[in-house]
Amino acid sequence: MSETIATKTFTIINELGLHARAAAILARESGRFKSKIFLERDGMEVDGKSLLDILTLACPKGSKVTIRAEGEDARNVIESLGRFIEDKFGED
Repeated sequence: MSETIATKTFTIINELGLHARAAAILARESGRFKSKIFLERDGMEVDGKSLLDILTLACPKGSKVTIRAEGEDARNVIESLGRFIEDKFGED
């Protein structure tokens, strides 16, 4: 079975940006997938399954974050994580 790679860039739109609770949601959700997941901002790429790594990206509102997933469920990763970002991590 060939490995799928999916990539998409999202804009952080919630007021508090990608803060600790939001990063925890992303890390937890990333852990549900088999794919390797990477988040990138301004040339810095981190492990999308690591809360501490995600926090090092320091993404305020308006930041552009690219999610790259490599594996059999890569497309599902982009869809699922993208939905959390677009829904402002469940915040208002």
